[in-house]
Amino acid sequence: MAFINIVRRVTYFTILATFLFSCTRISTSELGIDFLSKDAIETKDTILDVETETIVLQDSLRIYPSDQQVIGDITNDPIFGNTSASLFFQLKPSFYPFFIKGTKDSIIVDSAVLVLSYKGFYGDSSKPVKIYVNKIDPTTPLEVGKYYASNYANAYGIRKGVAAGNSKLFNFESAKDSINDRFENASNQIRLRLNQSIGVELLKTYDSNGVYRSDTTFRNTFPGFALTTNAADGHNALIKLSLLDSNTKLALYYSTSATGSVTRDTLVTYLRFSYYTAQNANFIQRNRAASEIASHLNGFAKDSLVYVQTSPGTMVKIKVPGLKTFKNKIIHRAELIAEQVPDAARLMTTDSYMTAPNFLFLGVYDTATKQLRSVPNDYQGVANPQALAQFGGYKISKSLNGYSNVATYNFNVSRYVQGLISRTDSLFDFRLYAPVNDSIKFVQPYPYNKIQTTDYFSTALGNQPAIGRVRLGGGSHSKFRMRLRIYYTNL
Repeated sequence: MAFINIVRRVTYFTILATFLFSCTRISTSELGIDFLSKDAIETKDTILDVETETIVLQDSLRIYPSDQQVIGDITNDPIFGNTSASLFFQLKPSFYPFFIKGTKDSIIVDSAVLVLSYKGFYGDSSKPVKIYVNKIDPTTPLEVGKYYASNYANAYGIRKGVAAGNSKLFNFESAKDSINDRFENASNQIRLRLNQSIGVELLKTYDSNGVYRSDTTFRNTFPGFALTTNAADGHNALIKLSLLDSNTKLALYYSTSATGSVTRDTLVTYLRFSYYTAQNANFIQRNRAASEIASHLNGFAKDSLVYVQTSPGTMVKIKVPGLKTFKNKIIHRAELIAEQVPDAARLMTTDSYMTAPNFLFLGVYDTATKQLRSVPNDYQGVANPQALAQFGGYKISKSLNGYSNVATYNFNVSRYVQGLISRTDSLFDFRLYAPVNDSIKFVQPYPYNKIQTTDYFSTALGNQPAIGRVRLGGGSHSKFRMRLRIYYTNL
């Protein structure tokens, strides 16, 4: 009897090993993972049609100080329309009561320069961008501890006040220039010379007994700066800035005779952005009227073209009717495939510099809670980078249908599909979008699917505010069709 049991165990092990190891022998999917060899077990694949529709993403994107800020205008995007971005922020002393080195009477103001850390651009860099710098209107100051929703600028009423300096015509090539002097050695800066009156105000008028006494007294007197642009100036790009980088500061240059002697020295003092005490509000407004996307928004079901614009942007609703009747099988791989539809008329212009988002996210819509939530069983959270990469969503450039550098996005929904057909789990509609800072209801994979938490996205995933947009083939597109491809074995 013992011998028979041993033979049975060896036989079971041999069959299992043959099955498992043969699962990695042929047929490469869109995700690049091999599947069952047809000389072992008959593996089949099928494509389920999807129905697609573009909707406006009603989010309340907050752009945090650690994120890249954007200013500028997109004025010539025939597919997605116009974008306008403005930035309001504070620069402050590093301590209080703050004081300027040297006696007030001996100080001679040289200049006040607003220095911005330049992190790149999105759009057409062939035309310079004119930047306007103003003080924030003191009647509409930034509120302490408030995070402003970037796409609801009118809700807060924050306005620019008096001009703080002349406009700056920023040429993108000039960002490569280096600054080398006794005070710093740096590049990738945008330097805005401010009015002399601001230097006098900050160096000679304010003192540690008054405005510089505390953060409150300084903030109430000097509310900060507003950076804006004007679409009428004809540029077509967004400039990316960093507030926390050491390149961003207000540099106050002056000379003083601290001892009262005739010997003077040139000095500089800086006001900087503080993550903990300073405020920022980066407002991004979209205008899609008269663009291609306008005729495809909200209600154009079963569309052949769908549109994803990085937050604050748009998302795609995806239905897979065939999953309702898909019979129980062994699912080896199920993947949702989304491909960019190139703009053939503008391949070397708009299509080349209005690039696709680095990352798209696939979630599902829970009609019971009216919330976006994670794809059951397959999505395992941003805390697991390897699992996130396996789930999919990062842009892959391919050559397709005679075009090069076509953005493609693939999502592994194998466990979700298996649960649907084997356990009759709930069927959801998908949602596809390009998050920046966002959250989603995260439900743990089966069998722990009663545990729910909140998962938070950040710019670390690869998307910066307003950067990226892509036109995808919908479920009925002739060449770049969105589809659900399933590799399976019959029971």
